[in-house]
Amino acid sequence: MAKFNLQEHLKQVHSIRKSKTSKKVDEAIKRLIRANVSINFNSVSKEAGVAKATLYNNKEIRERIESLREQESGKVGSKKQSKGDMREESKEAIIDSLKRRIKKLEAENKDLRNQLKVAYGEIYKQI
Repeated sequence: MAKFNLQEHLKQVHSIRKSKTSKKVDEAIKRLIRANVSINFNSVSKEAGVAKATLYNNKEIRERIESLREQESGKVGSKKQSKGDMREESKEAIIDSLKRRIKKLEAENKDLRNQLKVAYGEIYKQI
């Protein structure tokens, strides 16, 4: 029977965990790039579901995030412009949503007033 080596087992487990983490971070970065979201330690941490400390402590991942962040800082002018456009579109969407809600509430209010008139009529007949 082979002797169980705890240290070798722990090294193997650590290696597997490290590769899974790297894969999660890579996929998260790809999703963030596709979604045109800024790459930083917070966004990658949230998207990948890993701790920020993990990102900072892993040298390769840290360098990759820092380099992507620097690349984005070169596009600051265009990024700010698109954010402004997105904010404007977002405001318009909120306004449209609120207008629809107001119309719905006004219709509901009108219906309730009519129901109240009918109820008052029924009460008046009983008196």
